Amino acid sequence: MRFELFIAARYLRARRRQRVVGLVTGLSVIGIAAGVASLIIALAITNGMRRDLQDRLVGATAHIQMMRSAGDGIRDWRPLLDRLQHVDHVTAIAPGLYGQVLISRGARSGGALIQGIIPANERTVGTLLSSMTKGSAAELEPQATTGTVIATPPLVLGHDLADTLGAQVGDTVLVTSPQGELTPLGLVPRYQKFTVVGIFTSGFYQYDNAYALMRLTDAQRLFSEPDLISVINIKLDDLYRAPQVARALEQSAGPGFQAITWMEQNRELFRALKLEQYVTFIVLALIVVIAALNILIALTMMVMEKTRDIAVMMSFGVSPAQVRRIFLWQGLLISAVGTVMGTVVGYIASIAGSHFRISLDASVYSIGYLPFAPRVVDAVIVGSVSLGISLLATLYPSRNAASILPAEALRYE
Repeated sequence: MRFELFIAARYLRARRRQRVVGLVTGLSVIGIAAGVASLIIALAITNGMRRDLQDRLVGATAHIQMMRSAGDGIRDWRPLLDRLQHVDHVTAIAPGLYGQVLISRGARSGGALIQGIIPANERTVGTLLSSMTKGSAAELEPQATTGTVIATPPLVLGHDLADTLGAQVGDTVLVTSPQGELTPLGLVPRYQKFTVVGIFTSGFYQYDNAYALMRLTDAQRLFSEPDLISVINIKLDDLYRAPQVARALEQSAGPGFQAITWMEQNRELFRALKLEQYVTFIVLALIVVIAALNILIALTMMVMEKTRDIAVMMSFGVSPAQVRRIFLWQGLLISAVGTVMGTVVGYIASIAGSHFRISLDASVYSIGYLPFAPRVVDAVIVGSVSLGISLLATLYPSRNAASILPAEALRYE
């Protein structure tokens, strides 16, 4: 062990005449540990929120959506699907027809976004049909295989939307479309009864509270748009290639078409999460800064207490640079102990939080529990910041210790 590190460690272990120095040193260690643990937990939460939201968004919907720029829908879409299927990195394609409707059951009603689908295609691009918690999506197939006879067309609801309507599997609901028919009495909305055959739970509130799935042909009939689709959902082999593939899809589709990636659809959400991560890091890093000020105070008091010892060492040939390094090592040891303690506490708390799952209001946070995703890189960043701030705090007292004059310090001893 180097001489400077040996003396620094000895000063930390030695019993001091001034107990207040030991108290301030202990508070410094606790403060750094609290700051590091808070930072690791906060970063684990923001990483978990970003990961879970991305997984749910990308899993439930397509990586790219192709639609008409004019918003007039896509006609003669089957040849277009065949053409887009051969674009590089495209693994699956599914047509869809979207429309806003009002769904009611008795006195209860709620707005919903209807998605007309072809189940065999939809399963290849999204996970909504595979997240059924009640009933079955088999009735959405062109020819039901369950043997159950349904008098009205089938409908699948999101879990929270079904709760709003008070609907269960087997209930009949009334779906009203604002795209009605023009009559001598004016525009009359179209409405049709559907039977709830299934309820899905995606874990993402926006889908569970507002999405309803029906067969594409039933949606076209409801909206009076025969053989029309509004969007083509596309799945890729690598979701991070979406921007490049989107441009290739637009070229293949021809003029008048626009491809929107999952990144563009959720840009504001992920930007807000990233900003939240930066702000959280800066705010909680102030805890480490305050703890570093305690280190500065503790080392300054230590220099005052050890003035005689420093003078004696310098009179025996210890250089000012070595004295400076003694107190630099002392500050780094205090910071290292606090950083290690905080890292251990932060990771234990993050693992415990992910195991016990703290509940959240899904209507506010989009997911029903607080996710934790601790990363090793976060521990490295937080540890580096903690040690760096602590090193800055040791510069002033170490410089003062190195500037002590042995003759002046020992004059009255």
